[in-house]
Amino acid sequence: MSVLNHISGINYRFSDSDLLRRALTHRSVGPGHYERLEFLGDSLLNFVVAELLFERRLHAPEGDLSRLRSRLVRDRTLAQLAKELELGQYLRLGGGEKKSGGYLRESILADVVEAIFGAILLDGGFDEARRVVRELLDARERSLPDVDDLKDPKTRLQELLQGRGHELPNYHVLSESGADHIKRFEVECRVGTLADPVQAEAGSRRKAEQAAAKLMNAQLNEQFGLESGPVFDAKRNDK
Repeated sequence: MSVLNHISGINYRFSDSDLLRRALTHRSVGPGHYERLEFLGDSLLNFVVAELLFERRLHAPEGDLSRLRSRLVRDRTLAQLAKELELGQYLRLGGGEKKSGGYLRESILADVVEAIFGAILLDGGFDEARRVVRELLDARERSLPDVDDLKDPKTRLQELLQGRGHELPNYHVLSESGADHIKRFEVECRVGTLADPVQAEAGSRRKAEQAAAKLMNAQLNEQFGLESGPVFDAKRNDK
């Protein structure tokens, strides 16, 4: 049986194949799993992505750089990368994880990507690991949306109001209903006398506040003569 020292799609060949084996081994298998490598790879990933953004987004302030970095290093992005690389076929999982479809689980796939970065760092050194991270994330960095599109509605509303010298918005839970697994929250957002209050409903308080903030943003953008995204039915939007 041949020794695995290379993953198709990753431009790197391991000298120590055991490092790659560990990077692909879930803790459900037993000792020698990927968690320590994941810790190392996570730190490497955050630094390399920060460096990449610092180089390319020359005029972006710290807050914007942080939002962009979060988009690139989040589990969803790394899991998508893992699926493109077909890492699921290489994973070493315990019986329970195999039965539950662990090779498809977003959190596991993201962890494995970070573990592979950590393994490359130990096997080939910083420069090689840095090169691999940049190669794999280059296209995703270039396709990132405008930073304003990454801000959540509450942040956008706060910045809109602060930028015009107004007080911060106020959120108030109007009602809470349903059993624990089907909770519904109705939240009201007020901005003093600047505009009429708006209400939104969702399955969590946070989502309801975000939905209400989005409605208020649309209302104020129209009032101030600014561009605004489409207004949606907040009582039906939980995503």
